[in-house]
Parts: sequence; C-alpha cells; structure tokens
Amino acid sequence: MQVQNTALRDVRLIQPRRLGDSRGWFAEVFNQSTFSAANLPTHFVQDNQSFSVKGVLRGLHYQLGQPQGKLVRVLSGHIWDVAVDLRRNSPDFGKWAGFHLKSQSPDDELQLLWIPEDFAHGFLVLSDTAEVLYKTTNQYYPAGERSILWNDPTLNITWPLDALNGTPPSISSKDALGTLFTAADLPPAD
Repeated sequence: MQVQNTALRDVRLIQPRRLGDSRGWFAEVFNQSTFSAANLPTHFVQDNQSFSVKGVLRGLHYQLGQPQGKLVRVLSGHIWDVAVDLRRNSPDFGKWAGFHLKSQSPDDELQLLWIPEDFAHGFLVLSDTAEVLYKTTNQYYPAGERSILWNDPTLNITWPLDALNGTPPSISSKDALGTLFTAADLPPAD
C-alpha cells in the first residue's frame, strides 16, 4: 500500500497494492495493521454508498458534535472529490483540495481518499453514473449535520463544470440551503 500526502495536511491518497493476472485482480483495501503503521485510522463504524448520475453535486457536508472522518472509494464511474479544511488551528484552514477519483480499470491505480474529521466533503459526478463507497469514523448525527454552499465565493473551489457541457450541477434542496463559509457554524478550535 502506498500512502501519499496531498496539498492539505492530513488528507491522504491511498493506493492499495493490486495483484492480478489474466483472470482479474485482487487488492487488500483495508487492513487494520497496515493502516495503523501508516498513521491512518483503524476504527470505522459505518459504511455509506451512494449512486448518482452525471452532474450530481453532493456537499459540502460535515458534522459538528460527532465529526466523521471518511475513507472514500469510487466503485464505478468518475468523480471530482473535494475536501475543505475546517480546523481553525490548522495552517490550511479554509483551503480546499480536489481529486479525480475513478473506479479501477487496467490503466488506473486503485485509489482511496482519507479525509479526516473536521473537514467538509463533497463531490461532483463526471461520468454517466458513479457509485461511491465511504467508511466513516463516526455515525451519522442529524443534529450536527451542516453544509457549506458548493459555490462559496470565499472558498472559490474550481469545480470541473466544463465536463457537464453547459448544464448546471444538480444540487439537492438541502444542499442549496447551505451556508456561506464566512457564516458557517464551524468545528470549535482545539
């Protein structure tokens, strides 16, 4: 397994080792010992899976009170995945990073993205459809659920909207009511 640092502190790209032959391939996607040795979380309490069509934009989501770290993997399709650092004491506070995550093909490495607690998370579907699976370090906590607007001018995230051929992204009514970053109820400082 290879673990790569990213532009945001503590966000990691993980490439499990793939073993394959003419019949297909096998990969160990999670191993408690391997993750522990790489200083990655080893305790997950919930798995979530979503299916979305091209142009769906989910996010930017986070939870207060019971924050969730997320280990994200694309099972099918292609997404632009975004993490935003909401940790007030972090040198990366208010910064974002985006990642093209795709399902496994002969030409692409198997990739997972680790997004720690106290980060906002969202993604845009770039393929006809996409299935995303993510493990979380805490359970869903509706009272702590928050959302920042995907097109917040302060964050100024460069979403690859050109891939949608002029069609605006499809946003849920809940995400459309997200707040601006400057007015968001953010995690407390450590």
